[in-house]
Amino acid sequence: MQLSLLWAAGATGFTFAMTALGAALVFFFRGAIRPQIQRIFLGFAAGVMIAASVFSLLLPAMEQAEEAGIPEWIPTSGGFLLGVVFLLAMDALLPHLHPGASEAEGRSSSWKRSTLMFSAVTLHNIPEGMAVGLTFALAAQQEAASLTAAAALAVGIGLQNFPEGAAVSLPLRQEGMRPGRAFLFGAASGIVEPIFGVLVVLAAPLLQPAMPLLLSFAAGAMLYVVVEELIPEAHLGDHSNAGTISVMAGFLLMMLLDVALG
Repeated sequence: MQLSLLWAAGATGFTFAMTALGAALVFFFRGAIRPQIQRIFLGFAAGVMIAASVFSLLLPAMEQAEEAGIPEWIPTSGGFLLGVVFLLAMDALLPHLHPGASEAEGRSSSWKRSTLMFSAVTLHNIPEGMAVGLTFALAAQQEAASLTAAAALAVGIGLQNFPEGAAVSLPLRQEGMRPGRAFLFGAASGIVEPIFGVLVVLAAPLLQPAMPLLLSFAAGAMLYVVVEELIPEAHLGDHSNAGTISVMAGFLLMMLLDVALG
């Protein structure tokens, strides 16, 4: 338990640090990221999360179900649907504002624009923290190859967290917020990753029979984020070759990290 907890804390600490590093761009740039660069960042993040959902979460969930003598499709499809429904419900209930959008989503609220933008990114970082924590909890019970695969997932999510931090801090700076305050908002949006990563590791011994369900839950939630937010915000439907290629590049990199290293 202690070892897996240290692994998860270190890995989610890395993903949080990458969010903070991206948010630190506010000290060097005043304006928002150019649309073409934004497409590349968002497309890359989408590719990483798609591959991570498949290779690091759904496939291990199927293997876990098979080892437990459970039909693979039952916990994986059930957990996947629960993850989608969870994010769908949170999107409907929690007031939030996506970077670049003019109107907030969710329930009407008097929250400031900065708070709404912060809540949007924070909400979608929750399944990422859960995914990293779950894979390290799983690795602690299995062979060293699982640990390598878990580390690959943390690296992949960390890479895609860099533009997420910038996506919060730079628009806030553009709206007149001081650089230090904009940086704190951007960095803090990633703090839920170590929190939820550590929590799922602590709960793992009690939830071990439900591990296939939990892994699939994280996969469903992550893919919801990709389809609902990342791909539309990357404007991939606007004949953006750069955005499309970056999705392929992100998927390929995450697949290589997970499969080749695992």
